[in-house]
Amino acid sequence: MSAVSGGPELAAEAVEFCSRLIQFDTSNYGGGRARGERECARWIAQQLADAGYCPRVLESAPGRASTVVRIPGADRAAPGLLVHAHLDVVPVAAEDWSFDPFGGEVRDGAVWGRGALDMKDMAAMTLAVVRCLARDGIVPPRDIVLAFVADEEDTGEYGSGFLVREHAELFSGVRVAIGESGGHAVHLPDGSRLYPIATGERGSAWMNLEARGPAGHGSRPNPGNAVTALAAAVTRLARYEWPVHLTPPVAALLDGLSTHLGVDVDLTDPAGLDRLGEAAVLVASTMSNSLNPTMLSAGYKHNVIPSTATAGVDGRVLPGAEDAFLATVDRLLGDQVSRAFVNYDAPVSARHDSPEFAAMAAALRAYDPQALILPYCMAGGTDAKAFSRLGIECYGFSPGTTPPGFARTEYVHGVDERVLVDSLAFGAGVLKRYLTAEPGRLA
Repeated sequence: MSAVSGGPELAAEAVEFCSRLIQFDTSNYGGGRARGERECARWIAQQLADAGYCPRVLESAPGRASTVVRIPGADRAAPGLLVHAHLDVVPVAAEDWSFDPFGGEVRDGAVWGRGALDMKDMAAMTLAVVRCLARDGIVPPRDIVLAFVADEEDTGEYGSGFLVREHAELFSGVRVAIGESGGHAVHLPDGSRLYPIATGERGSAWMNLEARGPAGHGSRPNPGNAVTALAAAVTRLARYEWPVHLTPPVAALLDGLSTHLGVDVDLTDPAGLDRLGEAAVLVASTMSNSLNPTMLSAGYKHNVIPSTATAGVDGRVLPGAEDAFLATVDRLLGDQVSRAFVNYDAPVSARHDSPEFAAMAAALRAYDPQALILPYCMAGGTDAKAFSRLGIECYGFSPGTTPPGFARTEYVHGVDERVLVDSLAFGAGVLKRYLTAEPGRLA
């Protein structure tokens, strides 16, 4: 891997900012309950203002704030670029951690704390890069809009959703966006490194299920028992084996890996993906739709059969498979159980044969000449779902690097989260190169 030439000041500032951002406890508890986002958004705005930019802090509800700034490019008529990162983090059980999850310690070659990988590292790198551009008097080739947003770890309604609904003018002329979570190193069985760039993500279909039946005494038979009907429907959903549906990025990822590694992957074999090593996780959850029961509620007394029983389920839908997903759910629910969306965000997709994808790939290869760059589809969701409603083509590109065996996916939303200092330096350098080059002209 080549040495990072983003400069020691850029790398040092990315580390400093990541540490400081972690120290803001921006835990998002869902249902509109969160903390620390306003203070964090204001701090970011101050760093931008100190560099000569003109940021805006926009509050969607008390304490729920996002910071947005537009950096003018050399060609104001060129399609603009959005760089987005969320400020909120999932809550922690501090007693399970071996250090203060909001301490932001810098030691042993890492920055430690909640959000280090999801995604205060990206926020820190972005902030460091644009301050570097201001110091060096560098004007990007196109307008760049930065959005540091609230509420991604819930529905996004207080963050990206609010910005898209109420302040769409801030994104005028923007045609492309980057955000979490692609561009990081994945180590392959042959010792090479894959940097997957997300060109799609599954849609989110959160639903409440409700079964209705006659109430009655618990000692008597009740063929219409709502609890029984709901339990049977939830069991059918949980046990259903969703058919394989390969979207273009997943097919391209599999083809690229098979060619690179010289292996054939048998998708009918449960162990077939094991031949891909660490890359298997990129494929396993994105070959099909999925649905998991997550909540159950019924009754109020042991000897009373209730008239209603409810459940919550988390459905994830691949691009192009929405109709098939809903038809399958309705068939499995049966006649006695109904569904209602709590939240639905459509799948997101972008082109992997675009100049933009090529520009990201070239920026990565500038720092790792042997990098294998392939598209993939994210299993979960990001703020890209909201921004795509403005006609913006969204990619997951948050570059970073780790050594073999670094349990990145386990730390995200897990215990003892940390990001390596070398990853922040690498990612900041890659981002600077990408943001200062015209798509399709990056050598």
